[in-house]
Amino acid sequence: MNSFKTWPGYLRKQLLLPLLFGLLPLVAQTQITITGYIKDGRSEETLIAANVYLVETQQGAITNNSGYFTITDLQPGTYTLTASYIGYRTYERRVTLKSGENYRYDMELEPAVIQGEEVVVEAEKTIEEEKQIGVQNVQPLFIKELPSVLEADVFRSIQLLPGIKAASDFSSGLYIRGGSPDQTLILLDRTSVYNPSHFFGFFSTFNPDAIKDVRVFKGGYPSEYGGRLGSVVDIYNRDGNRKEFQGKATLGLLASRLNLEAPYRWGSWMVAMRRSTLEPLLSALRESGETVPNTFYFYDFNSKINVDITDNDRLNLSAYFGRDKVKFPFAEDAEFNLGYGNRTFSANWTHVFNQKLFSNFTGTASRYKSEPDFIINSTPFEQENSITDYSLKGDLEYIPNNRFQTKAGFWTGHLELVFKNRFDNTETFSNTIQSAYAQGYFEQTWKPSPLWIVKGGSRVSYFDDGDYLKLEPRLSLEHVYNQQLLFQAAVGRYYQYLTLITNEAFSGFDTWLTAADGVSPSHGDQFVLGFKSRPTDEYNLDMEVYYRTMRNLFEFDPRIQDLTGLEYEENFRFGRGYAYGFEVFFEKKRSPRNRLDGFIAYTWGTTRRKFAGFNEDEYYPPKYDRIHDLNVVSNYYLGKKWRFTAVFSYATGQAYTNVLGNYSLSLPTGSDDLYPFVVGKLNRARLPAYHRLDIGFTKDGKFFGLGNYQLQLQLINAYSRRNVWFYSFDLSENPIKRDTVQMLPIIPNISFTLDF
Repeated sequence: MNSFKTWPGYLRKQLLLPLLFGLLPLVAQTQITITGYIKDGRSEETLIAANVYLVETQQGAITNNSGYFTITDLQPGTYTLTASYIGYRTYERRVTLKSGENYRYDMELEPAVIQGEEVVVEAEKTIEEEKQIGVQNVQPLFIKELPSVLEADVFRSIQLLPGIKAASDFSSGLYIRGGSPDQTLILLDRTSVYNPSHFFGFFSTFNPDAIKDVRVFKGGYPSEYGGRLGSVVDIYNRDGNRKEFQGKATLGLLASRLNLEAPYRWGSWMVAMRRSTLEPLLSALRESGETVPNTFYFYDFNSKINVDITDNDRLNLSAYFGRDKVKFPFAEDAEFNLGYGNRTFSANWTHVFNQKLFSNFTGTASRYKSEPDFIINSTPFEQENSITDYSLKGDLEYIPNNRFQTKAGFWTGHLELVFKNRFDNTETFSNTIQSAYAQGYFEQTWKPSPLWIVKGGSRVSYFDDGDYLKLEPRLSLEHVYNQQLLFQAAVGRYYQYLTLITNEAFSGFDTWLTAADGVSPSHGDQFVLGFKSRPTDEYNLDMEVYYRTMRNLFEFDPRIQDLTGLEYEENFRFGRGYAYGFEVFFEKKRSPRNRLDGFIAYTWGTTRRKFAGFNEDEYYPPKYDRIHDLNVVSNYYLGKKWRFTAVFSYATGQAYTNVLGNYSLSLPTGSDDLYPFVVGKLNRARLPAYHRLDIGFTKDGKFFGLGNYQLQLQLINAYSRRNVWFYSFDLSENPIKRDTVQMLPIIPNISFTLDF
């Protein structure tokens, strides 16, 4: 609470003023209200962030996370009610509204592109659809269409967006606006996921066939989210087809997938399964004399069942579990074993109280567990670490009229973190951390005129271990200059009670730690300015400038070799950081007159860290700091069945610490010579620039009357640029020998998907 008092007085007033809106008398009751769900016409899957409005008055709304909308303050008369969503045909119906009555319209939109026909129908989209600053919507179709390294992946697709960096070809970790992966909150069906990775971090845990919607809040995110300094990735699984049985099977070089969904008497269900299929390749490599794992596989399983209790009550149960397992001999009598995975469960009840009050109540359970062990000369060294999170959350949306909208909610739960070491079957270290937490938020949206939107709110967070109570005020402004031009600004404070000890090469070693007595939570402020333009129906241009601070960063101190006897707070180093940057997103849409679509995403950014006693107490760039990031994505439709896709990426080389030299040192004891080495300042050197081109051809068609198929032929790193992953140094040589460890060579990929 005291940290909030350090803000300038005028800024505190600006942030608190919107909270007073909820206490002021609201305007008189509206005469007419329209509510309803927007759905996919083929499956009745609800559509998130669809646009709904009356053509004659332009009064409208955006569907919420459940696909539900509310339009208030309507006058009697006859209107054209329109619903639109990218990739779907625009829906229109004539409605006659009578004074004093309320209306419920559930609308179904048909997909725009019909298999086998060269038909493109773009939704009528106004600038209202993408209001929120710092937000990017990622469609599942976009994820599946990109050329991919053996497997379509959610996080690797997200890494193409401005402000989001990839650490390497071998990492799906998200580095968003200068933040490390632990500064991003990952939600799956409203449930926290703590290590969303497979294959040592090469892929994320999210099966693209199971996903309905992905939204990325890159910064300045609203009060309804909390717990992280930087950003939010909010993912929702498909509910399942409510009209007919539907299946999809994909065969790939790395993994194969199966997705099934269907209606039943009270609703729908969905299951999605994925398993690695590397065994034949590993067997061939092993027979050729290569050193490869004896065992390696990963799998994951998504399921969801929905119960449509009434028109106003829906219940869904969602579950996920995934596992990675590897056994790798690295010497004659030495073996490395690693098993890790996630499990999540959520139960969500959606209830419509009336035309103006909507609610969600969710119970969640999430667990990440890792169990690496080494066996050397028949002596085992074992480790176990896990994080378990049980929570209950509730969200309310109240829309009394078209000028005010109120959101409020809570999130409370219990965390347990376990870390154990065993040597030769004897426990050498054991630590368990338990803490309760509670958060509540209030957010008020005020539209003083059709051209201005003010959104203010605050989040209060409490963490039991250390008895921390913090206030997180937030404010955003939007000004619609016209239907083609929008200006935005956002400011907010954010707290984080968790930190991650991570090893990028092997994400299965990731270990979470928490704030506690003597270890204060991290906090930071974010400032964002945005400009959005839609000069024509085919083009979008988004630009954002951001600056963010990071204070009281707490990380495991790398100088500590032995944890025995240390107090918890003595394991950490404490520091601070900042990041700033400029982002451009230019999008070209396909139209009946033009077969080309795609986008250009560019980021100019800087991020810095500083920890006492390190690097002469100077700020330094972390490894993932890059000045320039450029991604160009394009699709060209060659005809009714064929499509060509290309993705080009360029990035400034990553920071690294250079080894400058070494010297010999003989001790008086007569022991062997030592060879100390000298390094430059931390991360002051740069690897060569990174660039890569991926191309792919996709063919769609009918498969012997069984269903539709999709064949993908892809070439990753088409001109075989051997980008540098890192340098390794042989310190026994004089002068020191430097070897280059490279990333991906040119890789062909093929996959076949049958939709039945």
